[in-house]
Amino acid sequence: MEKRNGSTEARYAVHHRDNDQEELVHDSSLDYKGRVPLRASTGVWKASLFIIAIEFSERLSYFGIATSLILYLTRVIHQDIKTAAKSVNYWSGVTTLMPLLGGFIADAYLGRYSTVFISVIIYLLGLILLTMSWFVPSLKACEPGHMCQEPRKEHEVVFFLAIYLISIATGGHKPSLESFGADQFDDDNPQERKKKMSYFNWWNFGLCCGLLLSVTVVVYVQDHVNWGAADILLTAVMAISLVIFIIGRPYYRYRSPTGSPLTPMLQVLVAAIAKRNLPHPSDPSELHEVSKSEKAQGRLLCHTKTLKFLDKAAIAEGNESSTEKQINPWKLASVTKVEEMKLILNMIPIWLATLPFGICIAQASTFFIKQGTTLDRKVGGFLIPPASIYALAAIGMIISVTLYEKVLVPALRHTTGSERGIKILQRIGIGMFFSVVTMAMAAVVEHRRLGVVRQNPLTGSTSMSVFWLAPQFLIVGFGDGFALVGLQEYFYDQVPDSMRSLGIALYLSVIGASNFLSSLMITAVDHLTEKHGHSWFGKDLNSSRLDKFYWLLAGMAAVNMLFYMLLARRYTYKNVQRSVAVADCYEGDDPSTLA
Repeated sequence: MEKRNGSTEARYAVHHRDNDQEELVHDSSLDYKGRVPLRASTGVWKASLFIIAIEFSERLSYFGIATSLILYLTRVIHQDIKTAAKSVNYWSGVTTLMPLLGGFIADAYLGRYSTVFISVIIYLLGLILLTMSWFVPSLKACEPGHMCQEPRKEHEVVFFLAIYLISIATGGHKPSLESFGADQFDDDNPQERKKKMSYFNWWNFGLCCGLLLSVTVVVYVQDHVNWGAADILLTAVMAISLVIFIIGRPYYRYRSPTGSPLTPMLQVLVAAIAKRNLPHPSDPSELHEVSKSEKAQGRLLCHTKTLKFLDKAAIAEGNESSTEKQINPWKLASVTKVEEMKLILNMIPIWLATLPFGICIAQASTFFIKQGTTLDRKVGGFLIPPASIYALAAIGMIISVTLYEKVLVPALRHTTGSERGIKILQRIGIGMFFSVVTMAMAAVVEHRRLGVVRQNPLTGSTSMSVFWLAPQFLIVGFGDGFALVGLQEYFYDQVPDSMRSLGIALYLSVIGASNFLSSLMITAVDHLTEKHGHSWFGKDLNSSRLDKFYWLLAGMAAVNMLFYMLLARRYTYKNVQRSVAVADCYEGDDPSTLA
């Protein structure tokens, strides 16, 4: 009888533990009171919808500035088209490279929630300063009641200070908020893992809705009221987003900062170099790995067969005691730490291969919009603001994301049997193909526009409808639904678990570096073409040859696609350990589904 009661108690204990595992989230996250979070009341869509709403508000503010910046610089600051395009590219470059610093600080020291909170405050300060530069008499571009050919220096200083404060704020806000939203889903729970794969699609849906409103409502206010009224609107929206962020606090799952994520990688490198002369073990199970109970944060990774030199960091020599294995990571690394180092090294070629794509899409916020100013923008009695044509890119991306989420993914899951439908790098490659088509289409349209200008030198291309630009905007937006969303998912999923804010920052750095490279290309092409005759970049668009520049970008992106396809075929995806064994945990699985 006692034996039977003991058996019943054991079964009850197991059942109770299973229920506890189901009710609580054991993925190293905490609730707002520092406890293990309850699955039913925290995270997933109930938390991430708050975060997507905040992204909607922030993107409304950001694109309200970004899409019209080239127009402000040419109309108010009176920069020529070439200088204005470079100024926009420099600002966009800084804005999208700053997240490397912001993501590092969030992962290592502040945590994602605190980083977002501080960033929103800095963002608000930048917007307030921007508003003051328009309304405060001593900071206005011109003397009140006067027209001027050059703005006052005070206005320039305050204006650029304001937009670069927004750059700094975006540096903390963008990587931390997006990764904070993805943190609301438990990777070890199959239902939540599937929802997480949809998260990046709906994140970008919210982003595009913010973009759509910014290039219609905000740009309309800029064009038909004044820039200052639009700045007030953007400041109010950003203040509301801060309130929304605070209201959602009880529903979030939080991750504690883990210290510098770069230190473990340096430790692996030092240990591998120190043991460079040791023979590589034939059996990967001989390599050192911590147990799951010892792993405080993150997940254990499977051993992979790439970059075998680094495996030597995980070889336990005979004279190393168990104590030394735990306390001296400079001499002995775990398999997981080695694999995390491999993940980062494997990302470098992919990062480089996506830069030509980034250079192509950089043209949409500069030359594409400036082209719109030279065309007929009247629809009935309404004059479309030039930046509002960018709304077509947002519409293209919304269509793309919705089709992918609702049609393609379910069909591909059924066909391939993979959780994702297609691999992440395949999705990015499809988007890169659309960028080539975009530049070819843009070149054809610009060639036609220049032909109209030659036929009618006095009226220029004002007889040509602005909707000639619609195909290139729609295609670039449609492609972004594949490439940009894929890049976000790739850099979040494929980095070590402790570096996920930094992972989103790496995605943003593709766009940032591409903007800088775009500026360098403009300078180089301008110099070379001027040296050999007529520059492709004149004082205005009618004296420029953007069609040739677009063909150059299309050819460069097409050649780069071949390089990218080779990399994608040989790429080894992050492979999370689902069993205790190190040696065979990758065998028989599709690694692209395991991240």
